[in-house]
Amino acid sequence: MADKQWYFNMVTEQPELGPKSPIDQRMGPYRSREEALHAWDIVKSRNAEWEEQDRQWKGNR
Repeated sequence: MADKQWYFNMVTEQPELGPKSPIDQRMGPYRSREEALHAWDIVKSRNAEWEEQDRQWKGNR
């Protein structure tokens, strides 16, 4: 089996190696423990990027 991936448990706020917690309590997969630890930062960054894309799309209509 390939290397296991990391997940972030939103309840315990801890990284997990492999999908241990229920799907509705985890984010991921991530390539490393460090990346999983920054799951909320990644979510915030992606959301901001998508919101900007939406603003630009709506402005071009």
